[in-house]
Amino acid sequence: MSTNSQEVQGGGGVTATADALALIEEIRKRHGDDLIFHQSGGCCDGSSPMCLPRSDFPLGPADHKLGEIGGIPFYMNEQQFERWAHTRLIIDVVPGIGGMFSLDNGTGRRFLTRSEVCDVPTTAADSPASRQS
Repeated sequence: MSTNSQEVQGGGGVTATADALALIEEIRKRHGDDLIFHQSGGCCDGSSPMCLPRSDFPLGPADHKLGEIGGIPFYMNEQQFERWAHTRLIIDVVPGIGGMFSLDNGTGRRFLTRSEVCDVPTTAADSPASRQS
């Protein structure tokens, strides 16, 4: 549960630390395999990654799958994804109280999203010289 946790698993634009994977396994043992992650957009639970029973969170056409962590699909709203498109999410665990809807609540730990900006490809139109004209 530290900021020095190593990233060990993931796919697409999301990875997870060893601490996050351990908490996922604890949650899976208590709640089963039919789980889903959704990156909250900042309402009730701030911008926390929430782990939920799949049946409690119906996906809509605007939900974008980033990948999987610990074998659990990880989604984010399309508008939020567009803003974070060049960011890799790193799901970690810190001491604290989880989101009111998330299954990490009551464990004394909570999931936390860390991020890393990825290289953004540029074109000739994006160059400083082209903006001066």
